[in-house]
Amino acid sequence: MPDSRTSAVRSYNSTLRAEQAANTRQRILDAAAACFARSGYAGTSLADIASEAGVSVETVKLSGPKRSLLLAAFEQAFAGSEGRETIAERDIGQGIQQLDDEALVPGFVHFVAEANRRTSGLWAGFLSAASSDPLVKEELDDLLERRRADFLASVDVLEGRGMVGPGLDDGERRELADILSFLVSPESHEQLVTQSGWSKERYEAWLVDAIARLVLGRQSASSTPPSTAHPR
Repeated sequence: MPDSRTSAVRSYNSTLRAEQAANTRQRILDAAAACFARSGYAGTSLADIASEAGVSVETVKLSGPKRSLLLAAFEQAFAGSEGRETIAERDIGQGIQQLDDEALVPGFVHFVAEANRRTSGLWAGFLSAASSDPLVKEELDDLLERRRADFLASVDVLEGRGMVGPGLDDGERRELADILSFLVSPESHEQLVTQSGWSKERYEAWLVDAIARLVLGRQSASSTPPSTAHPR
């Protein structure tokens, strides 16, 4: 008859090993994100990632090829965890959808602004790598497809709340999703925050107002249009 104490020890050891493996994986992805943002995809080696993470190169190799690390590092930095689920399917997306009408757009904007901040530099490296590596481009195309699905889902949520529409046809729905995607894109964050020096508060206020005007089709009731006199 199996010793219950032995079974408990084995279960504990198995759980501990799984936790250690997950922690190591997270460290590797954090290190990969830092290296790719700092040196670009081509300028980053697995040895660089290993050094940044404080692990061996062999350990990094076990985590997958460099292109897979790039995608996983971006997903973890942007959404808090890796995986091919859309944001709408993740806990963070579900949480945003639970917000009331007044808090919905500001909550969505805050999440995107923070995600863009965390992935600043990494996104540019991703685009650059995709231009020269067909396999990276495949990963990017898949990511962009999920991104389009997310923004269409966001428009569906807004329409279901009565905040846009009603009765949007497919073309109108896609157009609103495209506008929303453009407004909150990593490129807008790069230009306004990184290059122009806007504070995160100003950037978020601008996004809330822009979404109200261009997506919801009304003046924002919760924010005053940002002043153009002092962009910082």
